[in-house]
Amino acid sequence: QVQLVESGGGLVQAGGSLRLSCAASGIIFSIYAMGWYRQAPGKQRELVAAISSGGRINYADSVKGRFTISRDNAKNTVYLQMNSLKPEDTADYYCNGYSNYANYWGQGTQVTVSS
Repeated sequence: QVQLVESGGGLVQAGGSLRLSCAASGIIFSIYAMGWYRQAPGKQRELVAAISSGGRINYADSVKGRFTISRDNAKNTVYLQMNSLKPEDTADYYCNGYSNYANYWGQGTQVTVSS
């Protein structure tokens, strides 16, 4: 079956860094656009960053210059390097895999940034 498994979340002080990973299985990873979304308490889920199967990248304005998304098709893994973290980055972060045929979500990993 399809699995997207996130890891790398945790508690970090403001200004710190974290690297999230999402390992995919059960899909032809290279044809999927991959994205990171986040949902803070009481807020809607929002797109943080996305990378297409061809490597085109988009970022939310709030994370531009601080976060970097990348993918390793040989490892079926997408990453989110998060630098200069702010308390407002606190949220559950979810991995998403999207193609013309299907849309999959991971279970999420919690990121907490203390001030």
